[in-house]
Amino acid sequence: MSVGLLGRKVGMTQVYGDGGVIVPVTVIEAGPCVVLQVRTQACDGYDAVQLGFSDRARGKASRSERGHVADLGGRRQVARRAAGAEVVAKAGCEPKEFVREFRCCDGSHGFEVGQEILADSLADVKWVDVIGVSKGRGTSGVMRRHNFAGQPASHGAKRIHRRPGSIGQS
Repeated sequence: MSVGLLGRKVGMTQVYGDGGVIVPVTVIEAGPCVVLQVRTQACDGYDAVQLGFSDRARGKASRSERGHVADLGGRRQVARRAAGAEVVAKAGCEPKEFVREFRCCDGSHGFEVGQEILADSLADVKWVDVIGVSKGRGTSGVMRRHNFAGQPASHGAKRIHRRPGSIGQS
């Protein structure tokens, strides 16, 4: 049983429902997600599973992000391993673009660091809650926000090229 799954919106399409009714649907690329960390009540004070989705280029990932998923072989890690100290398990994968935690109320649900979670885990699920983050566009004008056409670029137009103008009959 999956506690959560990360994904990305691919696009929109339509399917035919009962009676030939067209239903718009959103296509989502869900998974594969890698378990990067399992948080426990004893160690962290709460139970959670940390998942990562979509590989990030190694050149764009910071050293801390690379070290979170793979053993970098630093002097401190080598010294701790030589002394026999317990070293935190790493997922052994590429750095991930999206990293999120999912809280668990009853342990870690049997997840292990490095385990890959696929969309097949949702096969027996009838309903899902989808939470999304919209693309931020900052403070935008009417041409971007409402798809207005704008004003003429020439023929006497001055300083009103991207302004709304008239928006219809009153």
